[in-house]
Amino acid sequence: MAVSVKYYTNRFIVITILIVMAVWALLFYAILMDEVYDNIDDGLKNQKIEIIREAYKNPEILENTKEFGVNQFKILPVEGADDELDKNRFSKEFIYMPYDEEDEPYRVLRTGFYSKEGKAYSLEIRTSTVEEDDYLINLAISLGVLYVVIILSILLINHFVLGQAWKPFQLTLDNLSRYRFGDTASFKVVPTKVKEFEELNQQVKHMIDRNEEVFESQKRFLENASHELQTPLAITINKLELLMNDTTLNEDQLVKLSGAKAALHRMVSLNRSLLMLSRIDNNQYVVNDLVNFIPIVRSLLDDLEDIAVFKGVELVLEGDIKEFNVNFNRDLAQILLSNLLRNAIKYNIPNGKVVVAIGVDKIEISNDTNSGALNPDYIFERFYKGSQDNYSNGLGLSIVRSILERQHEIELFYKYESGKHFFVLQKK
Repeated sequence: MAVSVKYYTNRFIVITILIVMAVWALLFYAILMDEVYDNIDDGLKNQKIEIIREAYKNPEILENTKEFGVNQFKILPVEGADDELDKNRFSKEFIYMPYDEEDEPYRVLRTGFYSKEGKAYSLEIRTSTVEEDDYLINLAISLGVLYVVIILSILLINHFVLGQAWKPFQLTLDNLSRYRFGDTASFKVVPTKVKEFEELNQQVKHMIDRNEEVFESQKRFLENASHELQTPLAITINKLELLMNDTTLNEDQLVKLSGAKAALHRMVSLNRSLLMLSRIDNNQYVVNDLVNFIPIVRSLLDDLEDIAVFKGVELVLEGDIKEFNVNFNRDLAQILLSNLLRNAIKYNIPNGKVVVAIGVDKIEISNDTNSGALNPDYIFERFYKGSQDNYSNGLGLSIVRSILERQHEIELFYKYESGKHFFVLQKK
């Protein structure tokens, strides 16, 4: 699942800092314990020197310190001393402590020396040292608290600082989501002091300008081609009609001419729809006023009654709302409602119904179907026809969408319920 860059970086920061602090804690613990033992060993060696000096001054100490006492050292005579008698040998041992009733860690120095008389003695000195387990636990707790404080600080800094730094990027994304071809005002460059975002804005603006040039060129070509096609199509249809009146033609020839004429009529319908799209995209319908949709709906239902009867479809108007006023272009409102109603009739079933339900802030047009739900991701695309009608040009709902993209007072929603298609015009 995709996450924002802020949380994406936070996740890696948390993991990375945890690993770094764990490695650092182990190294810190090892270095610190080495320093502790080094200091203790230095102290034991210094204590050794003091004890030997005292033994030289006061030989009685050699007889009175054969067991560990308050001074935590003992001196014992050695038989057969070797050359390494005075070598320092350090070890860590656990010695039972009556106070704590448990073994405690001690640092022990074992060495030897010769008395003033030349006799060999062994010297064992011990001193209490840190409990490594307790020390490790305390260190882990301290580092854990430090880790939590660092992470919370980083998260707070990221939330406010990075959130502010990435704000221009988010605004640019929002502007891009509202951008539509042919409407350059729908994208506005977001001013920013961040170099990377400024470069992004420049590249996006450059891309939009190029796309707009291509789009305008395509629209001009489409409009010019549609205009140029009107005359030859009309002439061809008229000549076919004249040819079909020829009594010398047989039935097979008339059927072929009729098929050719039907194909030309579909081309005329396509040409007319393309011209309509071109005019809408070129913003030729710019005059808006307060339009009441109710009279337009009633007028269209009367006009389409004959077509509905021929198709075996019943037209039903529900709701007694007198006004459904929207700031809209009147011609586009007529085209919008006409396309939706014609689609509802065309893609109905025998003995089906087209129900127009009018509410205070919405007009709902539904029709029966046995083809299942339409794909809302594609039904408004140009030339998308699905599997319902091979003779459709696939531009009816595309024209509806183009109208609503330029008339921002109404939204269109599609849904499928209980074997019916619903197209809902909702006031914003």
